[in-house]
Amino acid sequence: MELKSHVYPAVLVTVLLTLLLGVAYPLAVTGLARLIFPQQAAGSLIEAGGRVVGSSLIGQPFAGRGYFFPRPSAAGNGYDPTASSGTNLGPTSKKLIEEQVAPAAGAARASRPAPAPPVPVDLVTSSGSGLDPHLSPAAADYQVPRVARERQMDEDLVRKLVHEHTLGRQWGVFGEPRVNVLELNRALDEVRPLPHSPAARPPR
Repeated sequence: MELKSHVYPAVLVTVLLTLLLGVAYPLAVTGLARLIFPQQAAGSLIEAGGRVVGSSLIGQPFAGRGYFFPRPSAAGNGYDPTASSGTNLGPTSKKLIEEQVAPAAGAARASRPAPAPPVPVDLVTSSGSGLDPHLSPAAADYQVPRVARERQMDEDLVRKLVHEHTLGRQWGVFGEPRVNVLELNRALDEVRPLPHSPAARPPR
């Protein structure tokens, strides 16, 4: 009888807390988030041509001509959201310098007519998560001549798009200015669509 008097309250409290904190609370927070921040709560998804092309919160590769390239990614085979990670290689790592930084820097310099300015560091190194959707304004500006050439656009117009998509510090204090690569490339497709780009495809 004494054991039952102890077990029953323990089981009852466990069930109540599970329902309260494991079901009711998550549902309430999710519902409130969808009400107040519907776009963010849905994953900050970006659509083009009637379909989802990505999220403004998660980076993705852009290897096609005429696009701004994101920073390298060490997440899985690259930008794998199920394997978020960095390289775990330090700045003095010979492997990092020889296998990632040097080839990326060489490719970046080859895309610019000489004399090219120094290559911004975020074009040759990956972020800690491997999923960073942003570039520094300097890294975006470095790619302007190549993108303008491949899109047959005026460099000033491409640079203007970069400026329009440059976000300032969070609340004017935290972080650094940044450019969302996916949103910038979507703006490019709207101004000068490529034949293979989502903007050039009719909605399904």
